[in-house]
Amino acid sequence: MKQVLPKADPERASGNVFAAARGRLPGAGLVPQIRASAFEVYERTGLPHRGMEDWKYTDLRALIGEVLPLAPRPDAEALVRAKVSAEQVSADQAVKLVLVDGIFVPELSDLGRLENELVVRSLREVLENSAPGDMAGLVLSTTNDSVISLNAALATDGLVITVADGNAVKRPIQIVHVATGASVSTFTRSYLQLGKGAHAAIVESFVSAERASGYQANDAIIALVGNEASLSYIRVAAAASDAVNISSAIIAVGARAKLDLFSMTCSGSISRYQGFISLAGEGTKVSANGVNLIRGELHADTTMVVDHAVPHCTSREKFRAVIDDRGRSVFQGRIVVRPAARKTDATLTTRALLLSDQAEADSKPELEILADDVTCGHGATSGALDNSLVFYLRARGLPEKDAKSLLIKAFLGESIEEITSENLRDFVTAQAEHWLQAGR
Repeated sequence: MKQVLPKADPERASGNVFAAARGRLPGAGLVPQIRASAFEVYERTGLPHRGMEDWKYTDLRALIGEVLPLAPRPDAEALVRAKVSAEQVSADQAVKLVLVDGIFVPELSDLGRLENELVVRSLREVLENSAPGDMAGLVLSTTNDSVISLNAALATDGLVITVADGNAVKRPIQIVHVATGASVSTFTRSYLQLGKGAHAAIVESFVSAERASGYQANDAIIALVGNEASLSYIRVAAAASDAVNISSAIIAVGARAKLDLFSMTCSGSISRYQGFISLAGEGTKVSANGVNLIRGELHADTTMVVDHAVPHCTSREKFRAVIDDRGRSVFQGRIVVRPAARKTDATLTTRALLLSDQAEADSKPELEILADDVTCGHGATSGALDNSLVFYLRARGLPEKDAKSLLIKAFLGESIEEITSENLRDFVTAQAEHWLQAGR
């Protein structure tokens, strides 16, 4: 007799994950109530699916099916493996802050090198040691995006970073997320506040330790950039080949401030980076750029929303993708210009380089202009390497692989060169070159 197995219910599985995790989640007072409300928001729709316009290219319901159980707290053996991986991705001169399987680990972090201008606390410490209700807003979900709501409900730890008015942090701050487990999920949530006239650079790295596999990482960072402040933010995702990484950034930028943002995905199975940037003060400048480096069957999605809410602001977006084998790159970029945002100057360009006949690139640039007297534009192209250029370089003595590699580097440089810090630009370039060498 044929046995019929019951079909898995993703929503029920997610509910079981939340119920099982509640005893491990930090926070008292209003925090558990806010977490429960965030999970209710998630439950209304469950995992995003193709019926949602912003997720039409990345159907998590079909791609991953369900939310995996929460990762256990890392033991001593896991920390040994994590230390090796964290050291391998260290950016030059950066101060490392390491989270392992969703838990901040002070002994792997450079707390002794923190500058006086910087205040760093773990999210767990803040939620557990603050008066009930004082810091409950740290787990408040400010969007209806279901994965951000799920993050708010299940965040086990993260970092709360503050730079006071007028202070400049000289060394980059590198947040390193290390996964050590298999078939588990992690949820991290960090907050960054730059006071008026403050300056800082943040690098967020996602890596896997030896034997980590099949895990799901859901991270969110919320940043408030004060008036006349400057923030450089770089994200590099190099997950295990069968891992899922969902990262969200919610950034509000004040008047006459500057934001330089760069994201790169270079490994994993399924990746989604979504940025929501609000230009909330006049005279603000935003540069938001990114690169997807894809081979195998990696599905990498970058979705960026830049919201011009006030007049006299400038934004530039430049996205590049290199796709080999059966990989798929998605870029969705939307520029919103509110009715009051006169004299807005905003452009968005996306280009994809297809290295195989099975590679796929989906691009959806959008303009939503609700004001007059603005300068806005967008463009999208995709195609293969120019054979005439390959031939030109080969005719001058370069082997074919070297010729193609040189052209790919030039293509990626159009986006990477937008990184203003030379050290951080070199760090990202090294990651890109490692990806290129691995494919040779």
